[in-house]
Amino acid sequence: MKLRWAYAALLSLALTANAAAPAAQVQTLPDFAAIVEANKGAVVNITASAARNPASASPEIPEELLRRFGIPQQPNTPRQGMGSGFIIEPNGVILTNAHVVEGADEVRVRLIDRREFKGKVLGADKATDIAVVKIDATKLPAVKLGDPREVKVGEWVVAIGSPFGFENTVTAGIVSATSRSLPDGTYVPFIQTDAAVNPGNSGGPLFNLRGEVIGINSQIYSRSGGYQGISFAIPVDVAANVKTQLVQHGRVERGRIGVSIQEVSQSLAQSFGLDRPRGALVASVEKDGPAAKAGIQPGDVLLGVNGKTLERSSELPPLVAAVKPGTQANFEVWRDGGKRNVQVQVGELRAEQAASATREGAKPDNAGKLGLALRPSEDGLVVENVTGPSARAGIRPGDVVTAVNGKPVKSVEDLRAVADKAKGTVALLVRRGESSIFVPVEVG
Repeated sequence: MKLRWAYAALLSLALTANAAAPAAQVQTLPDFAAIVEANKGAVVNITASAARNPASASPEIPEELLRRFGIPQQPNTPRQGMGSGFIIEPNGVILTNAHVVEGADEVRVRLIDRREFKGKVLGADKATDIAVVKIDATKLPAVKLGDPREVKVGEWVVAIGSPFGFENTVTAGIVSATSRSLPDGTYVPFIQTDAAVNPGNSGGPLFNLRGEVIGINSQIYSRSGGYQGISFAIPVDVAANVKTQLVQHGRVERGRIGVSIQEVSQSLAQSFGLDRPRGALVASVEKDGPAAKAGIQPGDVLLGVNGKTLERSSELPPLVAAVKPGTQANFEVWRDGGKRNVQVQVGELRAEQAASATREGAKPDNAGKLGLALRPSEDGLVVENVTGPSARAGIRPGDVVTAVNGKPVKSVEDLRAVADKAKGTVALLVRRGESSIFVPVEVG
């Protein structure tokens, strides 16, 4: 009898628990069919042809793949590249990647209904890898542009393009990260996804679940040359701004302030009295440049631009580039253990000219705890020999030490005085060749 009662009680508890379980726990994968159906007509295939030139870039479709399909490429035949694009205006304005149409003598655009048009490149910006192409057509289907600033890591995305020439191929994935900085994409805060992207997808759209374009598929990270789960898309707001400037002015204006920057590590944050690693550390300031005129100095840590917080140094270039040249920008600066605001009149980005260093002979001296043998010169303290903490930090003979913890040093005594008082680490501003960088050195 007791066993029956206990069994009944357990059964009742189990049924009650099941009844109380929320229905929200049962989830299904999203249906991408509606997004594809609504937008597939606005995605185009782009073929760019140019006279074959051995020094030119490789086409989007490798010759090996063409040979497998029985299409041999002879040395005297035109070079062809293939990519994707999407219509943003019903009158035939198309966005794609600059590298898709770079060096092309002829651009052909094919729609999903198999109509083909000759495309005219209205402009291309190599720095952001954006190009604008126009075809002579009207009443075309166009995509709706979304706001990349609302993109969340983990949300679903859909890519449509022509990988290896297979038109209107659809792949899906999630947003892996936002505001990624790549070595050749200084002015682009890339959206990283795991949607499958391969050669030929370049220039195609990346959609969110609302069917809005949030990015242009541009690059992949791969050891094999094919998709390996890491793809990068240019945020569409960056592309839209570039498109407007190309169409209206024929070129893209970018702001500049004339500084070189580096990431703030834990050691550097400690050296400059920051609570944690954040911001962009100013390693050098261009003489008579916008930043120098505003009073920004090497050793300053830039924490924000026009109210936008900087967590990483890679976030600074696109923010500054987006400021219209000739206007003022407000920088939040960390200096001498406190914050201050500095107004900088932003200049226009142009080719930089680097000054060469001159060195004068002098007797080496020793910097005590740091393990440095130094020779004073007009430009700073030249490293003659290096051991101990400085050697472990990567400093080499021939480097020039110009500041410590953001303070310029004119003599070995200046450097030794700071090192003797320091606890933990000091940040040495070191110039090597034409570049300067802060190096954290543990005090011995």
